Amino acid sequence: MDDRQREKKRFWSVLAILLLLVLAYTPPVYNYASIPSEVRLMLGRSKELHLSIPASTLGTTDQQKVISLEHHPSHTFTIQPRQTGEANLQVKMGDIPIKNLHVQVFPELLLYPGGQSIGVKLHSAGILVVGHKQILNHRGESSSPAKEANIHVGDLITKINGKTIREASALGKIVDEAGRAGKSLQIEFIRGKEKLNVQVTPIKDEEDQRYKLGLYVRDSAAGIGTLTFYDPKTKRYGALGHVISDQDTQKPISVGKGSILPSTVTSVDRGEQGKPGSIRAIFSDEKSSMGNIEKNSPFGIFGKLNSSIPHLLYREPIPVAFVEEVKEGPAEILTVVDGDKVGKYSIEIVNVIRQRYPSTKSMIIKVTDPRLLEKTGGIVQGMSGSPIIQNGKLVGAVTHVFVNDPTQGYGLFIEWMLEEAGYSLHQLKKAS
Repeated sequence: MDDRQREKKRFWSVLAILLLLVLAYTPPVYNYASIPSEVRLMLGRSKELHLSIPASTLGTTDQQKVISLEHHPSHTFTIQPRQTGEANLQVKMGDIPIKNLHVQVFPELLLYPGGQSIGVKLHSAGILVVGHKQILNHRGESSSPAKEANIHVGDLITKINGKTIREASALGKIVDEAGRAGKSLQIEFIRGKEKLNVQVTPIKDEEDQRYKLGLYVRDSAAGIGTLTFYDPKTKRYGALGHVISDQDTQKPISVGKGSILPSTVTSVDRGEQGKPGSIRAIFSDEKSSMGNIEKNSPFGIFGKLNSSIPHLLYREPIPVAFVEEVKEGPAEILTVVDGDKVGKYSIEIVNVIRQRYPSTKSMIIKVTDPRLLEKTGGIVQGMSGSPIIQNGKLVGAVTHVFVNDPTQGYGLFIEWMLEEAGYSLHQLKKAS
């Protein structure tokens, strides 16, 4: 192939690409691409479709009992759900089908948005290894028997000699008694998703004459956060919008038992550029549990309430938004920055990150409310879990603050939290 032929081929290739780009933005192609292939609805909520394709019609092909269609001028159609289930529609140009549309109708889900400051007490499902300690023996030698036995920081000890152990305070006595009896200990622990088993012989610490394994351990964590939602029908709740991790190992804490408590905000350290702020709070009543903690996940903590939620800002529960319903634009967050009173503050959803899979960074939000900016500087630690409301729907929760700009941060879609809480909003559950 000579140079002239190559230039000619290159010219036609570039021209073809340009034509495809131009074609993609022509009204018919653009309108076709804008027609969704899937529509999700909840009972009691209709959906309008605006189709600008000339002479287009929308006809049901099955499941007439699930939905009804209302035709309006200018190629606009309203899908009205009748009952839960699935239906398939066809978009037509004249008599020619050009696109199929799958409709799913879910049961109505109404939740109370939270915003209350809550205390969190979480006990791990075992004893968490947070460090190793060198033990000085009678010969002046230092060692850590547990480290030498391949027990790592972040491992979760669940059994000793076949017996379940969950209290760090009990470990010292068990180890000392075994050492004085000249016995080794069979230690079972979890590392990631793997269950391991090792044998360790305690050694005597010359400092206090007690037998030890050479470990630093912890069995619990405590802190504050914000309640995101609760279901008045099932009493289930979600909070925080992120996982609770051990402060030393940064490993997620596996839930043994836990509870959420009412808390009172005492002060706020304002956020500044390069220095995130924080909410300071105290447990209002350590003996008054609001509910248990059943799950600690990347999308928050979840459980069941055993008492009513105080200081509700909404008298009635509100709808939740599907991922595709969240839009860039004005919104509000609910949170506490003084005492125990929930406040409503304006924000802007700056960017919505379309996600096929759950992530804790679903949208970028910016605080615009002058009151909140003056009080906190924007988003501060302790606000995680604050519900995000847009157009009367619960759309997400606050998760992170930008270190270099505390007025901005991340939020996650409420749908991801609801999936963790056991609600299915992506696939209808089949009757068994």
